[in-house]
Formats: sequence, C-alpha cells, structure tokens
Amino acid sequence: MSYKQWFENHALKHKKIVDKLIKRGFSKEEIVDYFSYENLKEKERDFCPLFAKNKKCHDIEDLNCYFCGCPYFRFDDNAPKTKSTCFIKSKFGRKIESKNVIHQDCSLCLLPHKKSFILKHFDLDWKRVMKRCDESE
Repeated sequence: MSYKQWFENHALKHKKIVDKLIKRGFSKEEIVDYFSYENLKEKERDFCPLFAKNKKCHDIEDLNCYFCGCPYFRFDDNAPKTKSTCFIKSKFGRKIESKNVIHQDCSLCLLPHKKSFILKHFDLDWKRVMKRCDESE
C-alpha cells in the first residue's frame, strides 16, 4: 500500500469515528480521550491492524491514536529515492534504506501521541491537520 492510499483510507476511518462522537455530543477533550489506544483497541477494532495483535506502534504508556500519522511526516510516493522524511528532523527519527529507497522511521518519536500535543493542534478534520504530509500534491 502506498503512503497516499494509507493516508486516504485512514482519513476516512478517522472521520467516521469523529462524526459518530460529534453526534453523541462529545467535547474536544472527550474525543481525544476516546482515541486512547486502550479504548480504541476495544471499541474500534478495525482502526489499526496492530489492535488484533495486541501491539502498539510506539512504546508509550498513555498512547493516543488521534494523530496516527504525524503532522510533521512528509511523503511523496513518486519521489525517486526518498519516499518519506520528518519535517522537524526529530532526533528520535531515523532513516531506513531498502531496495535503494529511503523511508522515515518514526517509531521512537512519541510527540504526536501525547495528549498535550493533540490538544494544542486539535482539529476535528484529521486531513486538515495532516494536509502538508503529502508532498506529491
């Protein structure tokens, strides 16, 4: 699956959940809390393939999945060599090269999964916050 395909599919899943929570009258903070790893794993099993394996993408106690995919992640499926990078060049990020292609590995960065970061950058529309990620446009 390309980054673009994942991005578009994830945006739809995220919107479906947020729309449901808005209809239930959830506040901003309640919506963010709903996206906690433990809650989503129980109530939204299809949100992440790692849920079925009882695994986390990041080793953090209070993992929040609202910004699954980081607003600082950049990708370009059409790029000849470097397919993804970190816009802020996080010291916790690394590059992985395989088959003459370079990808960003963000597994050690916890920034977008912390509640304080999410509340600071919160938007009901995940795609609006993530709009700079796709550099092919």
